[in-house]
Amino acid sequence: MSTEILINVQTNQTRVAYVEDRTLVDLKIDRKVSPTLVGSIYKGKVLRVLPGMQAAFVDIGLGRAAFLYVGDIRDEMTHDGKIIFDEEDGGDQVEADSLTEPTPESQAASGKPPIQDLIKPGQLLLVQVAKDPLGTKGSRITTHISLPGRNIVFMPTVNHIGVSRRIEDASERDRLKGIIEKLKPEGGVIVRTAGEGASESDVAADLEYLSRLWTEIQSAYDKRKAVGPVHTEVDVELRALRDLLEEKVDRVIVDDPQVYKKVLAFVTQFLPKFKNRIVLHKEDRPLFDLYELDLEISRALGRRIWLKSGGYIVIDEAEALVVIDVNTGKYVGKRDLEDTIVTTNIEAAREIAHQLRIRNCGGIIIIDFIDMEKENHREKVVEVFRQALAKDRARTVLSPMSELGLVEMTRKRIRPSLIASLCDPCPYCEGKGYIKQKTTIAHEIFRTLDREASRHRSKATTVVRCQSEVADWIYAEEAEALENVEQKLGHSIAFKIEPNFHLEQFEIENL
Repeated sequence: MSTEILINVQTNQTRVAYVEDRTLVDLKIDRKVSPTLVGSIYKGKVLRVLPGMQAAFVDIGLGRAAFLYVGDIRDEMTHDGKIIFDEEDGGDQVEADSLTEPTPESQAASGKPPIQDLIKPGQLLLVQVAKDPLGTKGSRITTHISLPGRNIVFMPTVNHIGVSRRIEDASERDRLKGIIEKLKPEGGVIVRTAGEGASESDVAADLEYLSRLWTEIQSAYDKRKAVGPVHTEVDVELRALRDLLEEKVDRVIVDDPQVYKKVLAFVTQFLPKFKNRIVLHKEDRPLFDLYELDLEISRALGRRIWLKSGGYIVIDEAEALVVIDVNTGKYVGKRDLEDTIVTTNIEAAREIAHQLRIRNCGGIIIIDFIDMEKENHREKVVEVFRQALAKDRARTVLSPMSELGLVEMTRKRIRPSLIASLCDPCPYCEGKGYIKQKTTIAHEIFRTLDREASRHRSKATTVVRCQSEVADWIYAEEAEALENVEQKLGHSIAFKIEPNFHLEQFEIENL
């Protein structure tokens, strides 16, 4: 199986695709007008402290105030136990030797002070963006700074050593921990999945660079007089290479000469063994067209995804919830109904895991698989789904299938989804996804006219201003109802066409 990273550079955006066997597996899009803020570090000023929510709003120089939860505030307390640490892309899961960052759920049990005892309005803070703004919410920030390198993540504000859980070999884990302990870092260090097999010199070089970067960040914070950025993350193409470039990647193809030089210089400095895999795309045909990726992206923006068997899944995204429905569609099976359902559910499970990665869906996800009678069939579908999710760099938590065929799961959300990044709510339906039927609008008009008739009867002409489609419908399908209303009013009703009206909009006036 060939694995490639494709970097497509345009004037206003850069797209990075991770492709396995010419199939899109992961996609990152960074636009100049709305670049991701995750990983960037700011000097912030506390605006409001909300004891009832155990949170605070912090001005970091953006249009909207950022959100700081009490569990994301550093204090001098130490804890024994384990933590799970997530990289910028929600990637590596790491088991650490000590718990230094309590979760919101553990706050009460751990005895962490209330937020009003930790920070005050007007206080200046060094903070890092953990999540981009989403919907009506501002950025989520943390005072726990993490600086990702190629092999390690350096966390200068905590003090522990950890190794990615995806490095399963016990002897390799011990070797890497030994290297970190020998280097004696002034702060916490997590060895990333990409650090498996790294030499002591590789890890030491990462640590030296990140320690120097931390010193520069502190200096920039001290020098900055007003709120605003102190350190910004590297560009999306370099970030992708730092996180995704590994032995199984055969080529990195770049379609812009300037970015190619930048990528080559970055790889030569930090990942020299991969520098011969960087290739400049010189063909006339666009890079993404060669792999038909734009078709795949368009497919990922659709609500209905057809499966090869003839079944399909329907994906609906809300602000805090994703709902997925599985249907047999055109697939009629070969043996019996249960076999047809199981086959469809298994294929859907693999496709859903694939779509979640491409679409970058996050938060709570509920999947309505087709009901299966046998318990072993339900377990089989969940296991296939679990195996498909194991390839996902984002952290996922999966529940067993219920008797109704529902599977609940969560997926770590840091960046906005693909739909949120590339689409706006429909200005016509205002994001509802539907509009009223013409007959519904007609009946609303008649009810309004009935109210007019009950108030007064006059010889004046009543004018209904509306869209032509509604007027045509009333004349063609509701002529009898129109005549009854005219009798109640005691005069005729005229329709005036308003081309600029919304289909659901109408106005009534008496002349």
